[in-house]
Amino acid sequence: MDSTDQTSDTMADQTVTVTDQTVTVTDETSDTVADQTVTMADQTSVAMADQTSDTVAETKEDGQVVTPWTVTSKTGIDYMKLIKQFGCKSIEPELLKKFEEVTRMRIHPWLRRGKFFSHKQLEVILDCVKAGKPVGIYTGRGPTSEAMHMGHMLPFKFTKYLQDALGAIVIIQMSDDEKYYFDKAGKPIEYYNDLCRKNARDIIACGFDPNKTFIFSNLETLGGDLYKVSALIAGSTTGNQIKGIFGIGLDNTVGQIMWPVFQSSPAFWQAFPKIFLPDTTILVPMAIDQDPYFRMARDFAAKFASDGYIKPATIHTQFLPGLGGIEGKASSSEKSVPPIFMTDTEEEARLKIKTYAFSGGGQTKKDHIDYGANLEVDVAYQYLVYFLEDDEELKRIATEYRYGRMMTAEIKKIMADKICEILKDHQTKRNEITDETIALFFNPNREFDRTVPVREEIKLHDDSVYKSYGLNFDIYFGLPAFTKDKKLNE
Repeated sequence: MDSTDQTSDTMADQTVTVTDQTVTVTDETSDTVADQTVTMADQTSVAMADQTSDTVAETKEDGQVVTPWTVTSKTGIDYMKLIKQFGCKSIEPELLKKFEEVTRMRIHPWLRRGKFFSHKQLEVILDCVKAGKPVGIYTGRGPTSEAMHMGHMLPFKFTKYLQDALGAIVIIQMSDDEKYYFDKAGKPIEYYNDLCRKNARDIIACGFDPNKTFIFSNLETLGGDLYKVSALIAGSTTGNQIKGIFGIGLDNTVGQIMWPVFQSSPAFWQAFPKIFLPDTTILVPMAIDQDPYFRMARDFAAKFASDGYIKPATIHTQFLPGLGGIEGKASSSEKSVPPIFMTDTEEEARLKIKTYAFSGGGQTKKDHIDYGANLEVDVAYQYLVYFLEDDEELKRIATEYRYGRMMTAEIKKIMADKICEILKDHQTKRNEITDETIALFFNPNREFDRTVPVREEIKLHDDSVYKSYGLNFDIYFGLPAFTKDKKLNE
């Protein structure tokens, strides 16, 4: 997960200086960001919420912290800053055009609206597809609750789209062992293992092709070819490198220190040689907070390229905000403002939206009419950017709400109607999944479908259309920014 393509992707010859809980990693030839400074927090904290580096990014001016364990910001996540800090590349209009040309499918609305916004070597994946070379997809889920929430579902919904577009086999790691390693509640490892299949029911309901999808518990599967790759990564990665990238030190458990190795290893075809064809290039869709794991994987691949290891490509999503505001992502561990779970009833979902969804509308009706709504902080509007596909309808809502002609209760109802529609469809599909279906997805000892669909060419848009896509897509449709300094009619 990376932008300014660093001069090299190896992690060799790192110099690590440790002074007063500050680690400075200077690596001019690495896929990790050069001249990293890692500020170490209390190592006894298992959650490692405050341990940060340029790969585990913290910006003190705006309070932005993005790590595999914590995502917060005082003013909303600055994704352009993350692209720079994590060394990623923004998904440009030319790449979106190439995606449609190669896959012969229209890009997903989340690509079109810039919600999947950055990548590393997505163009290589498209080149492989165009040349008839094999590609695969790897993603994962750390099971922490019996039900998954809407934020969890974004990468899986998009991964299903990628499976269709690329004709690729998908492997999905259920990291039950990881959740045990980082558990602060003291739950037994069996608890997290049991959650794997419960969460898998939600994942399968996204529509994955059973002939092209393998889901596995890491606790049950780590061994053989998968462990061989893990051993190679572990044997070529120093503790200082783990500390520099993740902020994990000697006060953490061995399981926590080792975990980055286990999350990285499925990103190579050698970990699953009975599923993937030789020389398969793997694409990893994920939220950008997971980026550090695969920067490490790419560094490993550079070292072992002569043994056939291929750097995994990555594509990153923005975070679905929590109902309480844009300062952080939706989280199942958040008790004061709970997320919308995929198992919520319509009544539960509507009540959560009505009660908790942060409003950018005026404090009073008069204020709202005078100044309009602040779309940038309004959670209902931000959810509609994700889930309401009709651009014209979204523009209409944005205009009416921004100019104070639509009230907060109205936009919350529109959000609730759309979310409940999604939940109803998902729950119908989820209820159709049997234990036998789950067992099939978890079974590696079967034939997988490696064929790639042949589709008719589609008519490409003019370049001017693609130039309005991705991060260039204006989700506010040119409407004036909100300000309390000036009334709308002044």
